Amino acid sequence: MENLLLIIVGIAVVLAVAYAAFNYFSVKRLEEGTDRMKEIGSAIRTGANAFIRYEYKIVAIIGAVVAVAVLVIISWQAAVAFVIGAVMSAAAGWVGMKIATYCNVRVTNRARESRDLGKTLKVAFKGGSVMGLCVAGFALLGAVVVYLIFGLGFHQIADIVGGVEHKNFIGLPANFTMTLSGYALGCSIIAMFNRVGGGIYTKAADMGADLVGKTEEHIPEDDPRNPATIADNVGDNVGDVAGLGSDLLESYVGAILSAVMLAGELFMHKIFFSEELLNKLLLFPLVFSGCGLLACVIGISYIVIRPSLSKNVHMELNIATWISAGVTVVGGAVLSYFMFRDIPSELFKQVDFRVGAFSPWLAAVFGIVAGIVIGIISEYYTSYDYKPTKGIAESSKEGSALTVTQGLATGMISCMLPVVVLAVAIFGSYAIAGMYGVACAAFGMLSFVAATVSVDTYGPISDNAGGIAEMSYLEPEVREITDKLDSVGNTTAAIGKGFAIGSASFAALSLMTSYLFAFQGINAIEELLLNLINPMTLCGALCGAALPYMFSGMLINAVTKAARRMVEEVRRQFREIKGLREGEVLPDYKTCIEISSSGALKEMRIPCIMCILFPLVTGFIFGPMFVGGVLMGATISAIMLAIFCGNAGGAWDNAKKYIESGGVDGESKGSPAHDSSVVGDTVGDPLKDTVGPSLDILIKIMSTISLATVVVFSHYNLFEAFNWMGSLGLNWIH
Repeated sequence: MENLLLIIVGIAVVLAVAYAAFNYFSVKRLEEGTDRMKEIGSAIRTGANAFIRYEYKIVAIIGAVVAVAVLVIISWQAAVAFVIGAVMSAAAGWVGMKIATYCNVRVTNRARESRDLGKTLKVAFKGGSVMGLCVAGFALLGAVVVYLIFGLGFHQIADIVGGVEHKNFIGLPANFTMTLSGYALGCSIIAMFNRVGGGIYTKAADMGADLVGKTEEHIPEDDPRNPATIADNVGDNVGDVAGLGSDLLESYVGAILSAVMLAGELFMHKIFFSEELLNKLLLFPLVFSGCGLLACVIGISYIVIRPSLSKNVHMELNIATWISAGVTVVGGAVLSYFMFRDIPSELFKQVDFRVGAFSPWLAAVFGIVAGIVIGIISEYYTSYDYKPTKGIAESSKEGSALTVTQGLATGMISCMLPVVVLAVAIFGSYAIAGMYGVACAAFGMLSFVAATVSVDTYGPISDNAGGIAEMSYLEPEVREITDKLDSVGNTTAAIGKGFAIGSASFAALSLMTSYLFAFQGINAIEELLLNLINPMTLCGALCGAALPYMFSGMLINAVTKAARRMVEEVRRQFREIKGLREGEVLPDYKTCIEISSSGALKEMRIPCIMCILFPLVTGFIFGPMFVGGVLMGATISAIMLAIFCGNAGGAWDNAKKYIESGGVDGESKGSPAHDSSVVGDTVGDPLKDTVGPSLDILIKIMSTISLATVVVFSHYNLFEAFNWMGSLGLNWIH
């Protein structure tokens, strides 16, 4: 049966990648439009390619150092898995960025030729589907390769069953869980650099373009006279496309492997004793995700294959997502029954499966429902169809201060309901299937990630299309079509970020369980605890809770530094280039692209390296209980902060678009209220597109690194080595 299940996953991967390739080349065959459109599209493509090549060179150097460290500290198998994960994540980001830079100008041209919203949506979504299908396809491909090569080929699963313990170079255990950690870590490293680097790039350009172009020069968004416009459009591709793809691939992999790793830890620590059940628990997350990928092919086809689409963009995108989720739920029920129907009831009790064969499926459904509900909540707080965003737009009439204040309030208030939903889902999934059920909820929430990423990616493609329309001097009707697509894209992006942070909370909890098993050993059977009353753990929790704020502040500072240089350059060009303001000559776009590129590449290193080193350094100094506290504090803190940043930023952005669409009586582009809304949007830019998306990666990369290295620093840390606190009678350290 194992072979049959792996064949199902293989079919899903092949079908998804083939479908992505078909959509990729079908988009490339479309016409680009006028010579001016082709010129702008080529400039955006060249800038995006140059940036991501430089970024990947830096990441390759850092990745090589990390791979060597994994080789020495963990195992050679984990090091190879790390490289596989890094390659898969980098490939998804690269392919997604490439199709976005080809698709944007073709979306503009379709709007120009057809003047039809539905036909334009189809082209934009087809481009986005390439990223969505590659994210899920590459992630599952890498996971299956690691499973086949190391789990089966090198008998690491058989070693778990037989109790065979292999040692690494420094004499510590090296097992299949550690190998899987290596794969997840490789995905996380690429995701962090892509998200942070791309986020700094795009927001520096965006803020520079808006602050000078809109509020000082009072020229339209993406006006060709603005020197930062090309850099802004390049940033959409490297940040909101390549960064998004690597981010959600990492979330997807983390969710799946957290369940696989937890199953291995449960068996190794004698929670259950059945080899058959172990194999099923190891395979279920992979096969369930394969079923979800097949469901996404169906959901994506709803938009891609239909001859005509309605003008209700949001409804069409929602239907595609609902079809994907619905088919996943039905397929998951059949799979769960098929896999677990022959397991004796006494074994179900050992792993806390309280509703028999359907337990893991129901737990996954909790995650799916939680993701959809969180998406609805995010839509309420960020869409200008609802009261919160309309309120921010109305407050813009009173000035920038009230715009910012009300946006902050909206973002803070929006944290409560998603967290309540997460709490209910965690409790429900645990009640149904124990800690394995919580892990099932994590991969359940992202089981139809190919559809959600497709919907997310279409947003920046549409945003780029609008910029190209403006810079190509096309009719206002063309820009109106792309703006409608872009506005919905802002809301879908907020929904996607909700999925990412929600799944991160589930995955972090199951990784925490594996972490505790890894260093508490056989003593964890009776009582698996992280004692917050322990001063060492409490100190770690306090430091961990502060870490996301420090990390966020560093990212905002990085954006601010790069944006300041951009603002100065844009002002200089308007001041010194004669005829620029009048539109008689074009600006120097290249210098602005270089400013964004150099700023992003320079500023991304310290925050990214810090989140890698923090759990390691504190682990080797203070030991595993302190790091456990860090993980708990950072997870709770980051969840709140990420939801706040994503929703506040999305609401500010759509409040601006609400004014631009004429939603506020007497206000329009260029009015004082619009200027205030631009300030609010500028404040929200680094929050929603740099800070928020990076926080879910932060907590998973820290959890993965901690799990992979805890077997080392639980034995070798300064407090353990010197035992000086113990000599004072303070035995609470141990």
